[in-house]
Amino acid sequence: MHLYFFLQILCGILVGWLAAIVVQGRGMGLLPDLIIGVLGAVLGGTVLSVLHIHVGGGLLGDLGVSVAGAVVLLIILRIIKSS
Repeated sequence: MHLYFFLQILCGILVGWLAAIVVQGRGMGLLPDLIIGVLGAVLGGTVLSVLHIHVGGGLLGDLGVSVAGAVVLLIILRIIKSS
């Protein structure tokens, strides 16, 4: 159980870092990357679920959906921050 939680945290950090690289060209730091990664994973998964879109590919598919959700979240945050 503890190993699974640790792996989820590592995946969240990785997803947030990758999304920050795509949007900003650099990571934002450990905690912000983790928060963006987790929220992006929830956003991506929720949107695809509502649209009844099922992505295959196992872990890589899930990471892709999570990164896409985190990128969208960062773009929304950037738009809000700039206005």
